[in-house]
Amino acid sequence: MSGEIKRRDLLAGVLSAGIAGLGVSCGSAEQNGGDGQLSDRGHETGAGRIDLSAIPSPILLRGDAKTAYRDPAAVYHDGVFWLYYSYVLHEDDGKSFNYTAWSKSSDLVHWSEPKIFTPRDASLNFCAPGNIVRHGGEWVLCLQTYPRPDFQKFGTGDARCWIRRSSDLENWSDPEMLMLGGPDVPVPSMGRMIDPYLIEDKDEPGKWWCFFDTNAANMSYSHDLKTWTYFNRVEAGENVCILIDHDEYLMFHSPKNGVGVKRSPDLKNWRDAGELITLSQKDWPWAMGRLRARPAA
Repeated sequence: MSGEIKRRDLLAGVLSAGIAGLGVSCGSAEQNGGDGQLSDRGHETGAGRIDLSAIPSPILLRGDAKTAYRDPAAVYHDGVFWLYYSYVLHEDDGKSFNYTAWSKSSDLVHWSEPKIFTPRDASLNFCAPGNIVRHGGEWVLCLQTYPRPDFQKFGTGDARCWIRRSSDLENWSDPEMLMLGGPDVPVPSMGRMIDPYLIEDKDEPGKWWCFFDTNAANMSYSHDLKTWTYFNRVEAGENVCILIDHDEYLMFHSPKNGVGVKRSPDLKNWRDAGELITLSQKDWPWAMGRLRARPAA
């Protein structure tokens, strides 16, 4: 079993709050600089064993009437789990703003307070971090904007996909918009784009794919994360996450409820794989509304 699947198993298990409406994702073990091995009773890391049985609840960050945590993306590096997520704050006047924030933990039990690193701006609302990868000697985080300038329920057609860069996972560069339709497509003509996810090509090192949602799973590729070429569209739900397993691309996506799975040898031809994943939704009162997410790691 590949390193990617091992890390998927780890975080899909311990961050199962993500599957209940938060979502979880991170890059492969190689991309993240990790080499952990999952055992029956815990997780071996460079800092020692992580005791998974010590985690008291699948809910890592608990929201309330004014605060919501959504869309987590996790990466493990140098003994620390970094968790990035949509951080929604409802203010006293009824208005709400979306932010992207991070918390960190060395044991998956005790987490630091949220650190917001995006602006308070309803015309942007940076949120929904997809995953974190290594590229050019630095960390790259993909995320989206979700403009609600009039504080309407849903984002406008101006939602776009972006990346930010970091040397230390804590301090991030200014956002860079991803021209996923190609360099000749003007920004106003790009259309609504959300839920980015990055993965390196399984056969061609240095070639990167960005998956994104426009009421289907779309994909574009780039060799420098700057100039993009549009490639394909496949019918799938939102919050797409891609892993590599047995020389195939393994897609997790969120239909109306549950987590769907697809496979492809070439990103062009896709097939459904297995039944819809709902885990123990029927026994989880906090997951009755909808089970969804990026369940991979």
